[in-house]
Amino acid sequence: MDDGWFSQPVTVSVGIFGEMRHISNARQAVDLLSTHWPVEGSAKHRDARRACLDALRGARPVKAAREIFVEAAREAHILIE
Repeated sequence: MDDGWFSQPVTVSVGIFGEMRHISNARQAVDLLSTHWPVEGSAKHRDARRACLDALRGARPVKAAREIFVEAAREAHILIE
């Protein structure tokens, strides 16, 4: 199983002080979605976690997982564009 590398990192702002993180692959995205997500439980959050896990298993294209992750980050107001 590979890490599901994204074609381009997704930059997000996390934590109390808004630390910038560059999420480069599906494994990093799953970690963020599981441990440091500001608003868990939304449909987009669940979809992004599932999509990234699927990408790690090779059951979904990494490109699609990245797009779903970006939408979840946008919804959570942590995406830096």
